Amino acid sequence: MISKDNLTQHISQQFNAELEELRSHLLAMGGLVEKQVNDAVSALIEADSGLAQQVRELDAQINQMELTIDEACLRILARRQPAASDLRLIISISKSVIDLERIGDEATKIAKRAILLSEEGESPRGYVEVRHIGQQVRKMVRESLDAFARFDADLALAVAQYDRTIDREYKTALRELVTYMMEDPRSISRVLNVIWALRSLERIGDHVRNIADLVVYLVRGTDVRHRKLARAAGASHGEADGKQSG
Repeated sequence: MISKDNLTQHISQQFNAELEELRSHLLAMGGLVEKQVNDAVSALIEADSGLAQQVRELDAQINQMELTIDEACLRILARRQPAASDLRLIISISKSVIDLERIGDEATKIAKRAILLSEEGESPRGYVEVRHIGQQVRKMVRESLDAFARFDADLALAVAQYDRTIDREYKTALRELVTYMMEDPRSISRVLNVIWALRSLERIGDHVRNIADLVVYLVRGTDVRHRKLARAAGASHGEADGKQSG
C-alpha cells in the first residue's frame, strides 16, 4: 500500500524530487479547476457575467497545465522506467489530469450559460437545483483532491459513492424543469440554459468519480472501475490487507 511516507524513499534523491514535483503540479492544477467550478456556479446563481468571463479565461491556463504534466509523466517513464507503486502514481496522475481538464471544460460551459442568463436578466426556475447540486459537486471536487493529497482510499471511495446521489438529483431536477417548460413555453430558452448547466455539473461528478477511482488504484493497487461500489470497497480492503503493494 502506498503512502506519503514511502513515496519519497528512493535511493535517488532526484527521483524523489521528480515524483513530488509531479504530484504538486497535479494538486496545483486541481486547485485551479476547483476554483473554476466554484466561480462558475457562483457566476450563474449571482448573474455575474464578469466572474463568468474570468472562469472562461482560466481554461487556456488549465489546458497548458495538462500538457506540462503529461510531458513530465512521459519524461519520467522514459528515464526512470518506474515499477510497482511509482508506476501507479505516474499512471494515476496522467489519467487524473485528463479528468481535471474535462472538469475545467464543463465549468467553462457553465460560465457560458451564466453569461447568457445574465443577459436575459430574469432569474429562471432551476436556480435552487443549481445551488444545491453545485454545492455537492464542489464538495466532491475538494474531497477527491484531498484524497489524492493524503493518499486516502477510504475518502476516495466515499466520493465515488456520492456520484450516485448527484445522478439521482440531476434526473429529478431535469423532470421538474421539463414539466415547467411544458407548462410555460415562454420559459423554454431560459430554463434550457439552466438544464445545460445542470448537465455540466452531473458530468463533473462523473469525472470526479474517475479521479476517486484512480486514488483507490494508486493507494491499494486495486482497479475499482466498473465494479459495484459496495463490492469494490470490500475488495479493495481485502486486497490491501492480503498484500502490501509496491
